[in-house]
This record gives sequence, structure tokens and C-alpha cells, in this order.
Amino acid sequence: MSVTVYGIPNCDTVKKARKWLDEMCVEYSFHDYKKQGADPAKLRRWVEEAGWETVLNRRGTTFRKLGEADKADLNPAKAVSLMEAYPSAIKRPVVEYPGGLLVGFDPAEWEAALL
Repeated sequence: MSVTVYGIPNCDTVKKARKWLDEMCVEYSFHDYKKQGADPAKLRRWVEEAGWETVLNRRGTTFRKLGEADKADLNPAKAVSLMEAYPSAIKRPVVEYPGGLLVGFDPAEWEAALL
């Protein structure tokens, strides 16, 4: 199974998720937003699949620090633009696997999808 984990290595949730994957012997590749950026085509696909409300992390510091104009009138296109400009505003981790997408870390959901 080809699994790709997208996130930021020093994020606590990403660390927990990667530890879980290692413990469950799930092979994966890791895409670091800080070093490799966020592909707008992937962001659009994730938003289409999971909804911008799920993919955009509105609880995080990055989003909260944005100006009111950036946070107002959100829609899928605006959310993708914000996440492309500020990859730390993407909920972490995002996992692409054959047949699906996981956003955030939920061990039970991950077990059902990946094991």
C-alpha cells in the first residue's frame, strides 16, 4: 500500500501519527510542508474530497493570526489560496492512501482505513 503523510515534522499530532504508523508497521513517505510546500492541485483535490472546513485548520495559531479580511467570506477557492500561502494552516496530518484520504489523527479511523 502506498501511503503518503503530509505535515510538519515538529507538530505533536504528526509525531503521534508517525509513531502510530511505525508501531503498526505501515510503510509511508513523508511530505514536509515547510521544506516541500503545499501543492495547490492536491489542496483542491483534498478540499473537494473532505471539504475546506475539514482541511483548513481554523483553530491553529497560523489561522488565528491572519487578518480579518483573510478569514472573512471563506469558500473553497479562498481556503486553498490561504493553505497554499500558509501551509501551517492545513490540518495535520493529511494522509493519502489507495482509495482514500485521512485528515487529522484518529487512531480508530486510521486502523479501519490502513490496516
